[in-house]
Amino acid sequence: MSDHTEQRPFGIWTATALVVGSMIGAGIFVLPGQLAPFGWTALAAWIAAGTGAVAIAIVIADLTRAMPHEPSLIAICGEVLGPLPGVLLGWSYWVSLWCATAVVATTAASYLAAVWPALASSPLRLALSGSVIVAALTMLNLRGARAAGRFQVVTTLLKLLPLVVVVIILAGLATWDAGRAPVHAQLPFALESLTPALTLAFFAILSFEAASMVTERVRDPARNVVRATLAGLVVTVTLYVVVCMGIIFTLPSNELTATTAPVAFFVERFWGADAGLAVALLTAVSGIGFVNGAVLLQGELPLTAVRGGMLPPWVAPTNRHDVAVWPMVLASLLSIVLMIGGATGFGAKLLDFMLRLTTAAAIWVYIGVAVAAICLNRRRIFAAISIAFSLWVLYGAGLEAGGLGVVLILLGLPLYAVTRRFSSAAVS
Repeated sequence: MSDHTEQRPFGIWTATALVVGSMIGAGIFVLPGQLAPFGWTALAAWIAAGTGAVAIAIVIADLTRAMPHEPSLIAICGEVLGPLPGVLLGWSYWVSLWCATAVVATTAASYLAAVWPALASSPLRLALSGSVIVAALTMLNLRGARAAGRFQVVTTLLKLLPLVVVVIILAGLATWDAGRAPVHAQLPFALESLTPALTLAFFAILSFEAASMVTERVRDPARNVVRATLAGLVVTVTLYVVVCMGIIFTLPSNELTATTAPVAFFVERFWGADAGLAVALLTAVSGIGFVNGAVLLQGELPLTAVRGGMLPPWVAPTNRHDVAVWPMVLASLLSIVLMIGGATGFGAKLLDFMLRLTTAAAIWVYIGVAVAAICLNRRRIFAAISIAFSLWVLYGAGLEAGGLGVVLILLGLPLYAVTRRFSSAAVS
């Protein structure tokens, strides 16, 4: 593609918003409660998770800088490792996107229920509310990457507000009102607890590779994708550590573990019920922003696979806005099926299975990227660190999750075989 603005609508700010918006979903808003029982080990887990993520991001940035002509990170893997590994990695990542979309859309609807309780009056109604969110954002994304990018910038700015509010409260308590927030004693560092704490922390960091997945939409990708990935990751992780550990140190552990919305609980404690309600609403906006980015990638991944020469053109035909309609719509429909199926009991076990697959899918992509870097003899030390760290996270998630990730990747084999067969037949 040429570098005209219409074809590459994402500048540095939109690319960064995609990274930050994809990282900040609903996870960070519940993480203080999940990490509170770990005490000082939680801080060590954040440091380890942030260090590992930076190592992976450096590898991603270097590959993007070396091959800016490729339409996405998956296309780079396909170019270096071959079409089959590229398709398998892209397939697993695509499935993980619509699985995650189902979960986050339902979570966003549940937070909206704090303002409109009728949305959560039954599991089915909650699933239908999440389905409306997915459908609306799919329609927005069908209008093109520019429209989706603008929406992502707005939602990213809004989702940052609750975290900034927490920072302001913490700064106020530390400077002039320390008596209202005594520092609570924390459990000492425990090496045996580091791995499970790391797993929780790292899963809140996932999706920092979002800009590299839409390289062909970014102007001057060798510069802007690299900056967006590294800057977005560092800023977000720093904010995560301050917010999460600040809340853990400020409030009793038993209170944090008892609430399902620790960030809103923290703000309500110091600024009142109305402020807590506002945070709950902005948490819903955070989830909606994540879904918007995921829906964008649902169409972009197959399209970049086509333009990277890994799949035939009929897999991802585009509309007049250069959007791969059928992959995007199909993924959104599958998300809706998961939500409604989980609510009715029809697909509850399937939903749980797919979510566990999602856990491992992104990790295998990071491993594939690191292997590609080693094959190109680029950033080999960081690539080795990335592989070791990714395997550590997989171990923390459980060997079952790692095995399910392999299963998910192998399920892409029929897709590769079918597309190649029909593509060869068409050429003949």
